[in-house]
Amino acid sequence: MTKHFLVFSILLSVFLSSCNQEVKTNKEQSKPNVIVMLVDDAGYADFGFAGCEDLKTPNIDKLANNGVVFTDAHVSASVCGPSRAGIITGRYQQRFGFECNPPHKYSGVDTSEITIANAMQEAGYKTAAFGKWHLGDGPEYRPNQRGFDYYWGFLAGGRSYFPNEEQDTPGEVHSIRENDTFTTFEGYLTDRLGDKAAEWIGENADNPFFIYWAPNAVHTPMEAAEEDLKLFEGHPRQTLAAMTWSLDKAVGTIVKKLEDEQIMDNTIIFFLSDNGGAHNNQSSNLPLKGFKGNKYEGGHRVSFFVHYPGLKLTGSKFNGLSSSLDIFATCVDAAGGLPDVEKNLDGVSLLPYLNGEVTGNPHKQLFWRKDQMAATRKGDMKLIRVENLGERMYNLDADLQETNDLIAESPEAYKELMSDLENWETQLMTPLWTEGEVWDKITWMIHEDYFLNREVRVKNEGQLKKWINKCTK
Repeated sequence: MTKHFLVFSILLSVFLSSCNQEVKTNKEQSKPNVIVMLVDDAGYADFGFAGCEDLKTPNIDKLANNGVVFTDAHVSASVCGPSRAGIITGRYQQRFGFECNPPHKYSGVDTSEITIANAMQEAGYKTAAFGKWHLGDGPEYRPNQRGFDYYWGFLAGGRSYFPNEEQDTPGEVHSIRENDTFTTFEGYLTDRLGDKAAEWIGENADNPFFIYWAPNAVHTPMEAAEEDLKLFEGHPRQTLAAMTWSLDKAVGTIVKKLEDEQIMDNTIIFFLSDNGGAHNNQSSNLPLKGFKGNKYEGGHRVSFFVHYPGLKLTGSKFNGLSSSLDIFATCVDAAGGLPDVEKNLDGVSLLPYLNGEVTGNPHKQLFWRKDQMAATRKGDMKLIRVENLGERMYNLDADLQETNDLIAESPEAYKELMSDLENWETQLMTPLWTEGEVWDKITWMIHEDYFLNREVRVKNEGQLKKWINKCTK
């Protein structure tokens, strides 16, 4: 009896080992998981992989250095809401009227638009979103109604990083929601967003999944955990350094979970900011001109990388003109393709470029428009147009800081770009909302100074208030 039991035990052990190996093999052969890490208002120069020396981002840098860094990547808008609308639909958001940050409650991405989460669900993926939404407050616009199986975050464009009675109230758009139910959190929000994503990964590691991870770091308010602030005592950008450190830790929490589940090698990670660094969060966009909210490179060129161990170009840089609109198309391509969805996208799949199968520029031309300002980029040439101020044209290869206007020198190139921009605009809707007279005036005055090559130094909230007061007189 003992001998038979011993034989049975050995056979059972072999069988279970075989089953475990089969599960692991299935994971390795499944469609790749996808995580889009979209940070908020981060400076172009504020990560180690982008050349930053005073802010510490070891986990992010490790991903970038083992991935493909894009040197000429752009978001489709220089402010939060429209940029996110472009990413989540893979289409120029102006096509459906989401051209400016939504100022009134309940406005959101048109419900006829297919989201990246809808597409990934159709491809057989579990889907989850974490963090800032800013794509509509009304019931029909919320994450669970736009293709996400699970959501943990807040609907508004920003909130405190700490629990507080004013915002953490049922029904408040700044409050934390789990799916569509009010909940609370403890500690520092960026840390919790990393924990929540890792927890969800652990529960869904056996299925292909798609995560839209959108922390509000490093958007204002400038708030950091005390233990992180202590690490950067005496730092000239102490609060930003501490907030960035927490962001990096949260990325590390997610990566560790992927490694623990043995699915890191089968996970594509996109990392980028929703727009350039803001005037009021201590960020730096150097060597670029401009910042969040305008059409200079500092407003829409962002640090961007893709990490996926299976790529042939891993550990390199990609210099082709690319867009955040490409994320949707790349995800669908990685998931096996959805022709009916892909045909309506403005983005293109980056996989052929990342695998070295195709070289050159994913886009010959990119466009931007937000209310009274617009721009287009074609090759090295870029045109900026601002109502009541006129236009400026730059050669970015020779003049990345956009200081030398070439319209008089190259009138044919100017006419071509103007024609391209105007033709593109015939495809767009009239904006469903704008941001109001005050912000229109601020935008105009900032561009006026830049157009006249006067220095613009709007670095903190106090100075911004002075601009608002000046504009409203």
